[in-house]
Amino acid sequence: MVRVLFVCMGNICRSPLAEGVFRRMLEGVGLNEKVYVDSAGTHSYHVGAPPDTRSQSTALRRGVDLRGIRARRVEEADLLEFDYVLAMDRDNFEHLLALCQEQPELRDRIHLFLDFAPDLSVREVPDPYYGGPSGFERVMDLVEEAAQGLLIQIRKRYRI
Repeated sequence: MVRVLFVCMGNICRSPLAEGVFRRMLEGVGLNEKVYVDSAGTHSYHVGAPPDTRSQSTALRRGVDLRGIRARRVEEADLLEFDYVLAMDRDNFEHLLALCQEQPELRDRIHLFLDFAPDLSVREVPDPYYGGPSGFERVMDLVEEAAQGLLIQIRKRYRI
């Protein structure tokens, strides 16, 4: 089974959106039994909390249900267990790399999520937490684009 982990700071806005979108895409192509999806945050501000209500509303408008997701903090063990550890921005990317100091070979698993959407002009998913609804819509647009690219890459790499 291929394992994918989406990571942002608090695990209540961006990474749950990515988890929900990617899970829906996998179900749509019948790969939900072959790819495991989760999300986590680099900080423990919201452990156990559901996604931000604005993330949930944005997702529901596009047919994605985030109700079963609960925030958790990324752990060093995640770097061993997941094939793809996808950071939403450079700060979280650097935080993940720092977790690999004892095992630098794990760094190959860590990527910026938007690297899977090379046609986009941005490389980071902006944090919408302190903004309005349009920020969450923008995040959803970026996440959907990168999720498509990730799905294509996984299908090619694992021939599924």
